Amino acid sequence: MEKQNQIKRTLALPASIETIRDLLENKELNNRTRLAGRVCEEFKFYDTRGQVQISGCLKALRELEAAGHFSLPALSMQSGHKPGQKSPRRLPSPLPPPVGVPAQAGDVEDLKLVLVDTDEGLLIWNELMISEHPLGAGPLVGRQLRYLISSQYGWLGGFGFAAPALQLADRDAWIGWERDQRQSYLQVIVGMSRFLIRPSVECTNLASKVLSMSMEIVADDFEKKYHYRPLLIESFVDTSHYSGACYKAANWIEVGKTKGRGRQDRLSESRLSVKAIYLYPLEKDFRKQMGLSSHAGLGSLEPGDGLDGEYWAEHEFGGAPLGDNRLSKRLVSVAVAKAEEPGRAFSGIAKGDWPAVKAYYRMIDQPETSEVTLSNIMTPHRVRTVRRMMGQKTVLCVQDGSELNYTNLDKCTDLAVLKANQTGAQMRGLTLHSTLAVAPNGLPLGVLKAQCLAPAAKNPDEKRIPSAIPIEEKKTFVWIEHHRDLVELAGELPHTRLIDVCDREADFFELFDEQRQHSCVDLLIRAQYNRSISKEPYKLFAAAREAPEQSRILLPIMRQSARPKKSKQKKRPARVGRVAEMVIHTMQVQLKPPEYYADKPPIDIYVVHAVEENPPTDTKAIEWFLLTTIKVSSAADAEQCLRWYALRWRIEDWHRVLKSGCRIEDLAHESAERLRRAIGINLVIAWRIMLMTLMGRETPELPAELLFSDIELRVLQAFAKKKGLNPPSMVGEAVLLVAKLGGYLGRNSDPPPGHQLLWQGYAKFQIMCLGFALLEGD
Repeated sequence: MEKQNQIKRTLALPASIETIRDLLENKELNNRTRLAGRVCEEFKFYDTRGQVQISGCLKALRELEAAGHFSLPALSMQSGHKPGQKSPRRLPSPLPPPVGVPAQAGDVEDLKLVLVDTDEGLLIWNELMISEHPLGAGPLVGRQLRYLISSQYGWLGGFGFAAPALQLADRDAWIGWERDQRQSYLQVIVGMSRFLIRPSVECTNLASKVLSMSMEIVADDFEKKYHYRPLLIESFVDTSHYSGACYKAANWIEVGKTKGRGRQDRLSESRLSVKAIYLYPLEKDFRKQMGLSSHAGLGSLEPGDGLDGEYWAEHEFGGAPLGDNRLSKRLVSVAVAKAEEPGRAFSGIAKGDWPAVKAYYRMIDQPETSEVTLSNIMTPHRVRTVRRMMGQKTVLCVQDGSELNYTNLDKCTDLAVLKANQTGAQMRGLTLHSTLAVAPNGLPLGVLKAQCLAPAAKNPDEKRIPSAIPIEEKKTFVWIEHHRDLVELAGELPHTRLIDVCDREADFFELFDEQRQHSCVDLLIRAQYNRSISKEPYKLFAAAREAPEQSRILLPIMRQSARPKKSKQKKRPARVGRVAEMVIHTMQVQLKPPEYYADKPPIDIYVVHAVEENPPTDTKAIEWFLLTTIKVSSAADAEQCLRWYALRWRIEDWHRVLKSGCRIEDLAHESAERLRRAIGINLVIAWRIMLMTLMGRETPELPAELLFSDIELRVLQAFAKKKGLNPPSMVGEAVLLVAKLGGYLGRNSDPPPGHQLLWQGYAKFQIMCLGFALLEGD
């Protein structure tokens, strides 16, 4: 991509100003246009068509004159005409309104976009804009294209493309460029300066349809006229008058808002209305063509982008808003060290580096009122997680809770009593409630939200019956809080479908009622209660079992560890992982509100029932009743819901990595708030361990450089050579070698390596890398 000429920057150099002063001595250059032409020739200011850039040069000369560097020739004044005033040519009479336009865009016949390249077309375009667009016909600035929207019913509207905004904070942050890069490549952005559907036209989806049509042709037409292809289109929506729905429907991306400044607002007066900024990438690799990293800005990421061993912590923790840049940098170094040996205390990880240990505890032991919080620690990771979600059409947002046992920390303050048995023995700790984003292929995209709660004990003086207690005061409200977070997030992800996936604890009416009020996020919940329904057999589970069979599906069932009986927790037998043949039934029912919500209408819900027909001997059959707001109108829809729900186990895998790999229940700090800070770091480390494991299984063909740094790959190559194995070139091969360091045998009959073997191998692997780096340093 050819860079844009920096005209003003070039002419502002002292040597350039002297050259211009010499040219002004030439009496033949007695008007500004001639002078600008000669300056363009002198400094080689040519555009991509080989034409001199008179307009840009004139503007730069005027600004340098205003700064006092020289005086330009006087303006030539035509009689009765002031400089800068132009009256666009237009038709002698208004255009007649279109007649008989269908109500739906799909029914419009002969719908075309006509490039305005004739005087007659320009007169029609000007007339439309002057008569019917609030901003009129212009003038437009810079390189321009105009289109008319034609049909057999008459002219329906028009478009106008011109120069982009010189700078927009939210746009520039989304792209990820700095000032110099923006000045060099601003020309590859084209602004949609005018967009008009005539007020007399009432045709559903017409605006989004012609927006999509324009994006298919504008790059080719622009290249034909200006000899280079634009990479991005920008537009603005005044949200006080318009919703921007047509842009969203046409796959434009809302990236932020303007500050109310126009192109000529040099005094930052911000007199214009604030508008939403929309962008449309014409090329997927537009950042690369601008000379930027693919990770720059705030665009979408692939699941493994930026997770190599050298820089991953900077990407996932860098810039955390902890109130002090030194603390933010310390957080990154702590995360790097802890990831190398996830299960050890930091004092052991530091290997005698006492200043590093002191720095760690200074960060963790910040005052309770400081900005070092679980949420702030995870803020950069959440931003990266959202960017990974942008690259997916559907994301499963899995909610779940897990108890963290800190009974052994006698002096730790602000812990909750989670359980108590008949003898009075208490389990003290925190409840971790999280939302884990998971791609439909099972890869975890990141932790969207996590809370470590210390629920208050029930007040013995509480006299209210449960139905009289507001939902905001109940423990179950955390499920609604996390759902609301997803609803808010859905506004940032207009092209990604979010599905809130929950286990049986989320089966309560208030959550379904919450979803009904904000339907942009669907629910997929395993039923806990055998509710009464209005038709025979009057019970939900029985009715689902009697529904007609829709299909059969082979579904992988994850293994489950045995769990002994504890306090109020039932004993759970071990379950071997297997592929189960499931019979599927579906139906639609109405969930009746509880008596204390008698004023609320029932909720329409779909039920997907799946039962294992022939379970292994001495094994309880798998049976699920799934309640969902997703429309289930076919067997394929039901199978999709089952496959999505089966991925709920990803969050249980993550909990296992946290507890067994990162050993977060072995943390020892003096307050619950300090525990939360240490837990926050481990939440991200556990996610990365799980992603590395799964990428070795799900996407083994990706290049190994995606997850491993240069030193790490050289260590793996040396290890492979010693063992007589092929050097790793792909992620799957590299992950397998790390697992072998952890004790994985890799026999033909062995399943893929699990998280535990991987984190054990990773700990040994990092020690080897450290030794390799020290050896190279010598």
